[in-house]
Amino acid sequence: MALNIAVFRKRLGTAIVFVAVMLAGLLWNQWSFFILFSVIHMGCWIEYQKIITRISPEYSEITGFHKYGIILAGFCVMLYLTNDTFNIGDFSLHAMGFWLGLITIFLLPLVELLFSKQLSSKNILYSFGGLIYISLAWALMIGLYEKYRPADGIVGPNIPLTIILAVWINDTMAYLVGSFIGKTPFSKISPKKTWEGTLGGAILCVVVIGLVANGPGSVILGIPQGTGIAAYHWYIIAAIVAVMGTAGDLFESKLKRMADIKDSGQIMPGHGGFLDRFDSLLFVTPIVWIYVQLFM
Repeated sequence: MALNIAVFRKRLGTAIVFVAVMLAGLLWNQWSFFILFSVIHMGCWIEYQKIITRISPEYSEITGFHKYGIILAGFCVMLYLTNDTFNIGDFSLHAMGFWLGLITIFLLPLVELLFSKQLSSKNILYSFGGLIYISLAWALMIGLYEKYRPADGIVGPNIPLTIILAVWINDTMAYLVGSFIGKTPFSKISPKKTWEGTLGGAILCVVVIGLVANGPGSVILGIPQGTGIAAYHWYIIAAIVAVMGTAGDLFESKLKRMADIKDSGQIMPGHGGFLDRFDSLLFVTPIVWIYVQLFM
């Protein structure tokens, strides 16, 4: 796969703007972090529903209440997984997510029974699949905010920033390595991916994240020296990113193939839509969350 300079420049320009917006949302404060992923959540859902409609035209017949109610249900999951950092005085977003979620769970099937022309178990499964695929991942991302709190370091999106940086390194290095030396196709689902690029991206991801997290550059991730966090954790997180990020990319590619489309959307020139840009994180985040819960 030869390097296309024109495509690379287009992708690079978009990536610079994308990184600037992401960093602002990630680092400004907890509210910019929450708003950023709320917008991403909505964008991913809109694209997901369009893709599912192309795969199964029957899905276009769902009621408006179903269409937006399921997105609201996903947002309730995000609210529910917020921690005390997101409290406004005595007002808890966590409690709001719980009660609003209960109301939504009650009303959504009731309205479907009353106003839907016919109930389709397939449509319900597609919507439930979206909750697992999209909403759960972004809810767990919110839950990772300040999950790791170094004693004398910077509090904030330490784990989210680490995995986002790791995904970016893995994707970029896989693209570059594959462009220069890639010859062996990795999967029929994504013909442009090569084994050389995939392995090169994974190795460089693990090495770079490990060195950054355990060296002088650790301040980039808000990880000060001498916190007692074992060095191998960061290598493992990077390895999880490399493996699950590739799986997430292939899964979204499969959905697009089934829908017979090239990109999930056009929000980012050269990069496609929300799902195109965040497909890796949708698979990475739940696994990293589990790892952090069990081992960190």
